[in-house]
Amino acid sequence: MKTTSRLLSAGLAVLVATPALAHHPLAGAPMQTVTDGVLSGVGHPILGFDHLFFVIAVGIAAVFTGRALMAPLGFVAGMLGGCALILAGVTLPLVELAIAASLVIAGTILMSGKALSTPVCMVLFGALGLFHGWAYGETLTGQEAGMGAGVIAGYLAGLAVTQWAIAIGAGWAVSRLIETVSASEIQPRLAGGLVAGAGAFLVLEFAEGAAFSALGLG
Repeated sequence: MKTTSRLLSAGLAVLVATPALAHHPLAGAPMQTVTDGVLSGVGHPILGFDHLFFVIAVGIAAVFTGRALMAPLGFVAGMLGGCALILAGVTLPLVELAIAASLVIAGTILMSGKALSTPVCMVLFGALGLFHGWAYGETLTGQEAGMGAGVIAGYLAGLAVTQWAIAIGAGWAVSRLIETVSASEIQPRLAGGLVAGAGAFLVLEFAEGAAFSALGLG
C-alpha cells in the first residue's frame, strides 16, 4: 500500500510538472549563440510527450540490464545519428509513425516483465532513436536554419545530456519504488502499459490521418 501511494504521488508530480516544463526556453526565438543552442537542446526533449515517454521507457528498461548509466547511451547515440542524417539531407520514411511505434515497442517490452541484455537494449533503442533524432533535427533544418557550427554543437549537446539525464532519472525513480530491482515487478509493467497505450493512440491517430488524406478529406 505504501509503495502504491508513492507511485501515485510520483505520477501526480509528473503530471503537474509537465505543463511547466513544456515551454521552449527561447520562447520561439531563433538560436543565435552557443548558449541558445544548448538551451534549445535542453528544452526540446520535454516539449513532446511522445519523445518524453520514450526516453522514460528507455531509462526504466536500462535499469534492468544492470547497466543503468551505460545502456541509455545506445539511444543517445542513435538520436545523435538521426540528427546527423537529416543534417546530411537523408530522409527517413514515416518518421511520425516510427516514433509512435517506438512507444508501443518500448512499452510492450516493459509490460512483458522480462529484462533485456545490455547489447540488445542499446542496439534496439539506438535504432529507434534514429527516428527521434531525425525529428529533433528538423529544428536545425527548418525555421532555425542557417546557424553556425557552434550553435548546432550546443543544440546537440543539450539534447544528448538532457535525454541521458531523463533516462537515468526515470530508472532511478522506478528502482526506488520497487522492492527488488526486477523487470517483473508491477510498477515498471504498469509504466510500460502507459507508454504502450500512448503509442497505440498515436499509431491510430496517424492511421486516421492517412485514411482521411487518401480519401481527400484531410
